[in-house]
Amino acid sequence: MGPIRALRSLGNSLGLAWWAKVETNQPDVIYWFGPFLTRRSLKVNLNGFVDDLSAESPQGINHCLIRCRRNEPLTS
Repeated sequence: MGPIRALRSLGNSLGLAWWAKVETNQPDVIYWFGPFLTRRSLKVNLNGFVDDLSAESPQGINHCLIRCRRNEPLTS
């Protein structure tokens, strides 16, 4: 495990990691994108994730940025 990945894992276990909660309509799915060490790095990488989801043509996509600890599953 590389040092950045280890820091992300530690930050997540402490509840300090940044995650994006991305919700789609039709289908109704919640995706969790992360963990990231900083809010800025999450925002930089989030556009690509949302663009990939948009290619699947959901009715709507909403997201919010959250600092928390997440475990599997990362979709629901």
